[in-house]
Amino acid sequence: MIISSVSENISQEKRISITPDVVKKYISLGLHVYLSKNYALHLGINDTEYEAVGATIKNEDEAISNANIILQMNIPSTEILNKLKKDQILVGVLNPYLNEKKLKETISRNVNCFSLDLLPRITRAQSMDILSSQANLAGYKAVIDSFSYYQKAIPMMMTAAGTISAAKVLVVGAGVAGLQAIATAKRMGAIVYATDVRLASKEQVESLGGKFLVVEGAENLETEGGYAKEASEDFKKKQEELLKETLKKIDIVICTALIPGKKAPVIIKKDMIEVMPNGSIIYDLAASQGGNSELTKADHITDANGVKIMGESNILNKLPVSASNLYAKNCYNFINNLFNREKKTFEINLEDEIIEKTKVK
Repeated sequence: MIISSVSENISQEKRISITPDVVKKYISLGLHVYLSKNYALHLGINDTEYEAVGATIKNEDEAISNANIILQMNIPSTEILNKLKKDQILVGVLNPYLNEKKLKETISRNVNCFSLDLLPRITRAQSMDILSSQANLAGYKAVIDSFSYYQKAIPMMMTAAGTISAAKVLVVGAGVAGLQAIATAKRMGAIVYATDVRLASKEQVESLGGKFLVVEGAENLETEGGYAKEASEDFKKKQEELLKETLKKIDIVICTALIPGKKAPVIIKKDMIEVMPNGSIIYDLAASQGGNSELTKADHITDANGVKIMGESNILNKLPVSASNLYAKNCYNFINNLFNREKKTFEINLEDEIIEKTKVK
């Protein structure tokens, strides 16, 4: 049984799916690992390092044609998808909502496609949960980046010349990325506020030292799977009023609110941005799905009368080594669940909730 991975388009994606440490784990299962030439050279990992731990370096066509499983970060190019054969298994963050046409065509050729962004939120899937592992890093990096653009000190400083007030940070969305953003901003001395449609987030926010903004008459907008669901128009109106008042005193906003499979909810409207202090920052992690701010443009810094709105479509390209290490381990745990050790083969058992939920249909 062969696991393969080929180079991503590194102008768009610097993360990799198989690290040298994880190669050892696959080999311990009795699997073979094929990688394309210069697979992780952009991360400073030479092919010789992979060969030293037992991987085999092939050209791209050989790596794909010999594979039982092809493991990628993002959905491969159409050229690579067309090379996949019957009964091969493709695993990655395939984003089936955006790539429906490509995936349907691939599945029609009896290629089994598994998208790790569809993993159910159950205890047994936690070690495979790529959304959590990657979002953790994204929340941390968003705070670091936004603080680097903010032209004042973050913590309160008392000096003989006077006192510098602590920066005030608002985190929109208190999922994994949001909670890490709260923790990071708090550690750096900021005063942190947070808002989320899920009332269960209040306790988590407060445990990290943040102040939770409660919308009057709020209901718990959380799915059974633990994700946020779309708010009612009445809730949105009340949230807007609360946010507009709060934003008058906020220096930095970190936006992390996403609804799986849908356009990101627009939470920070243009009229709210107009009341923010000059020199403040909005860092929008939801930019790739439209953004939580009305003025967000992906991979662009917009200046709205002194307020900088930063849209980041793939912030993890700024932390590719750390992100790859976590993603590769998530993938290994998913593959391990597919692998029947007694029969030494991969089994697609649709009675397993993890396999059934992640299989693209």
